[in-house]
Amino acid sequence: MNKLAPEKRAQILQLLCEGMSIRAITRATGVSKTTVSKLLNDVGAACADYHDKHVVGLRCRRVQVDEIWAFVYAKQKNVEEAKAAPFGSGDCWTWTAIDADSKLAVSWLVGPRDATRAKLFMRDVSSRIDRRVQVTSDGLGVYIDAVDAAFGGLVDYGMLVKTYGASTESAKGRYSPADCTGAKRVRISGSPDIDHVSTSYVERQNLTMRMHMRRFTRLTNGFSKKVTAHANAVALHFMYYNFCRIHSKLRMTPAMAAGVTDRLWEVSDLAALLDELDRGIATQKRGSYKKRIASEISN
Repeated sequence: MNKLAPEKRAQILQLLCEGMSIRAITRATGVSKTTVSKLLNDVGAACADYHDKHVVGLRCRRVQVDEIWAFVYAKQKNVEEAKAAPFGSGDCWTWTAIDADSKLAVSWLVGPRDATRAKLFMRDVSSRIDRRVQVTSDGLGVYIDAVDAAFGGLVDYGMLVKTYGASTESAKGRYSPADCTGAKRVRISGSPDIDHVSTSYVERQNLTMRMHMRRFTRLTNGFSKKVTAHANAVALHFMYYNFCRIHSKLRMTPAMAAGVTDRLWEVSDLAALLDELDRGIATQKRGSYKKRIASEISN
């Protein structure tokens, strides 16, 4: 079976991490669309596996959580009329958690925006932190029970509740988000430092996601066509963000600042994770890890 050279793998992954579309990568590198898609899915699965095993035992003091919207195959309102819409079509949310000090992406979860996913997400966040932590979320109500269930009350939790009004542009029928007209800091449990009840860092990370993943760019045809590919693209992005991309203020990667690694990773290191994952699942059918991701999204 033909196999891409390590240099070509690294080149393709670098272009994916910098926000280039799959079709543009095929034109720039001469590699087929199928090959690029397969590499993205395989390396994304390897990145998710590495994060699960190694981003643990964190000493975070303040964690911010949020959700970012995208869609798969078709927008939710159009799914019923879409032809042969695959599993996972429609609204697709990515739950994200970031360490406010090291800027490390602690955890993420792709799936619906409901109470079940909130509990799964917060349970994963708590399992990676080894100390009492302050958590800040937006005003989404499902977080209250999810944080309590995940941390068992051993958490300082505050909400930043924002109020919105229609923007002047949206009133004209143009595409524009609502205007934020106010924000209130609310203590939910424990003793959160009210001055640090903020979601600024995690919201900035959401902007980074839209800038670095073509499938998150609004009003384009670069959206995800399959939910598994969407999840794998998110995993690749966060590994690149945590381990390869130097933060301008920290002057090191978030993973180095958090003590998860002691060196700057190259994109070629992300490509090498695929070989490590293949060795680890040598006795299983290829693709079983990706099937597990899809199963987790659907459960």
